[in-house]
Amino acid sequence: MTLYIDGDAFPNLLKPIVLRSIERLSLNTFVISNKRITIGNSKHIRYIIVEQGADEADHQIVEMVKEGDLVITADIPLADRIISQNAHAIDHRGELYSIDNIKQYLAMRNLAEEIRNSGEMTGGPKPFSQKDAHEFANALHRFLTKYA
Repeated sequence: MTLYIDGDAFPNLLKPIVLRSIERLSLNTFVISNKRITIGNSKHIRYIIVEQGADEADHQIVEMVKEGDLVITADIPLADRIISQNAHAIDHRGELYSIDNIKQYLAMRNLAEEIRNSGEMTGGPKPFSQKDAHEFANALHRFLTKYA
């Protein structure tokens, strides 16, 4: 299994959590973003910077991911593309996307986008917290225990 991290908007609180897992399991990891970010120093991590553009990192991840790989992303359309390739996706708050739930998340995301596009003010997602990082750590541990 290879780990892919959608580096654009990756929370700093998650970096040490992910780095520990990468090192503990010697996980082959790619961090893909359109700007330089660092998860940490590890011989298991390769950083790929793509051209500027709305979905350039997403396209690169989809092109590289293989069945059974894991992608960490908060991008629901990307998660949908990953799931369709029989790979796994987990968000920054520890939600493991699956064939059973991804279409529901995608529909909710699209509805919220339509509401925003109509001029309605929405609050957006709540700020990322230490509790969210803890939930992510638990979900990542459960996943890696099962699949890595």
